[in-house]
Amino acid sequence: VQLQASGGLVQAGGSLRLSCAASGRTFSSYAMGWFRQAPGKEREFVAAISRSGGSTYYADSVKGRFTISRDNAKNTVYLQMNSLKSEDTAVYYCAGDGWVGKPWRSWGQGTLVTVSS
Repeated sequence: VQLQASGGLVQAGGSLRLSCAASGRTFSSYAMGWFRQAPGKEREFVAAISRSGGSTYYADSVKGRFTISRDNAKNTVYLQMNSLKSEDTAVYYCAGDGWVGKPWRSWGQGTLVTVSS
């Protein structure tokens, strides 16, 4: 599975939606997730969604502000980010075929999200 995501620049309090398109014919067989790595910090888990989209899981730092979703017909996973804060500035990575607390087998190349204050 190859993953490609797109990010951007947004003002604090604003919104941004990340998309990650996966190649391959087995996208619906994998759980998908989002991670991020801020400058000088370790990569951290952000959100995960089950294969069908019926189950989601979020880090406490983004709960209530971010929403993960997927469209299996388009082989795409999304991360809707609302009420963005400067501390959300990071390189965001999508990941496939894993779960919370377990290894993820596929990773995207990362996309920079900058939240300006």
